[in-house]
Amino acid sequence: MNYKHLLYFWTVARLGGVVKAGEHLHVTPQTISGQVQLLEEHFGRPLFKKKGRQLALTETGELAFSYAQDIFTLGSELDQVVRQPRGAHRPLELRVGVADAVPKMVTCRLLEPALQREQPFKVVCREWKLDSLLAELAVHRLDLVLSDTPLPPALSVNAFNHRLGGSSVGFYATPELAASLKGGFPNCLDDAPMLMPGSDSALGQRFAQWLGRHKLHPRPIAELDDGALAKALGKFGHGVFMAPMVLDEEVRQQYGAELVGEAPDLIEEFYLITVERRITHPGVAAVAEAARKGLFAAWNR
Repeated sequence: MNYKHLLYFWTVARLGGVVKAGEHLHVTPQTISGQVQLLEEHFGRPLFKKKGRQLALTETGELAFSYAQDIFTLGSELDQVVRQPRGAHRPLELRVGVADAVPKMVTCRLLEPALQREQPFKVVCREWKLDSLLAELAVHRLDLVLSDTPLPPALSVNAFNHRLGGSSVGFYATPELAASLKGGFPNCLDDAPMLMPGSDSALGQRFAQWLGRHKLHPRPIAELDDGALAKALGKFGHGVFMAPMVLDEEVRQQYGAELVGEAPDLIEEFYLITVERRITHPGVAAVAEAARKGLFAAWNR
């Protein structure tokens, strides 16, 4: 393989076009196009397809881009390490995959110990759909995956679940919205404006069952896979939003919200998934310990 061709392809994919890639690499667009075409001939498959006036990656292009990303990131790291003073240590790397349903605050709290060590890990974090992250874990391109569900049994991935802990779910709203809700909790949620979790998410499915048990019918304002977006909209009074109770203090302070009520029968759980049955990577062990002895300590008793 000609790695110059791969570099040109990677730059086009990163910057979103041949012209921008040419400007970045100080070569003509014609040169870029020619080099990418040679790489496509090498693979025997197209790497890009037309999408309107834009270029989009094909399935082969997506695969090639993910490998090129690793290759050139590692090359940059090699350059930095070689230029370090003699005796300097290469930082240990912790490659983390985070399922997009896991709250950002939970991820931050779990990764803090890896960043606060005397010799902190270099944390590389990828957020994606769980099945895509598990595929990366299976080929050892990730050290762990943080998820709100255990490893799905339908996926043929040789990996292991490590339960970190669980938390009951709290319902939050701005003081003005909270004051307008009628009755006690949870009945006050009936016909209340609600920022709903994604229906395909683990929390969304449990929430739908919880509403059925309590015979509640909130008014859906939006359905959101991104919990951070739900909290941001909730901060401006657009609806009641949800968060695990382990984050109660942070949610109140950061979003100026009031706790409308806690649902002890609605539990959000979190898992660490690795290819190791027994955790040996020190960074993975630090994340697991931060969960069990820190964030979820009170809930794991």
